[in-house]
Amino acid sequence: MGVTKISQTFRTQVTPARMFKALILDSHNLGPKLMFSSIKSIEFIQGEGDAGSIKQINFTEASPFKYVKHRIDELDKEKFMCKYTMIESDALSDKLESITYEVKFEAYGYGGCVLKMTSEYKAKEGIEIKEEDIEDGKDRAIGMYEVIEAYLMAHPNAYT
Repeated sequence: MGVTKISQTFRTQVTPARMFKALILDSHNLGPKLMFSSIKSIEFIQGEGDAGSIKQINFTEASPFKYVKHRIDELDKEKFMCKYTMIESDALSDKLESITYEVKFEAYGYGGCVLKMTSEYKAKEGIEIKEEDIEDGKDRAIGMYEVIEAYLMAHPNAYT
């Protein structure tokens, strides 16, 4: 089983605390509200959002996937860090065992932040994953960050 590790960053004009609250702590409410054309619902099927919780994202018919299940492995509300693993999904296909994400929000400039995300793709036995195979997922993640940023910029009192 091989592991492919990808890192990406996203700069925003929103503080780390607001981005963390909106994108990590309240994504189950905000995601379907803002991305209603692709996300049908997000629900906790185990726990309430702390480490050990399992969250299921259900997609609309417009999405190429039906659902994903994430297990929250670590959650540090003071350091604005979350580590979670995609443990089940039709997006994993026949190539991947799991995908683990670590997301950190760090202060940047005057009131902004840098979102740093590292993804580890664990391939099934005998499968090699290349970066170009996962470009679509990276683009979807950045698109979601941009939607959340735009919402927070338009609503300066939200998630303060």
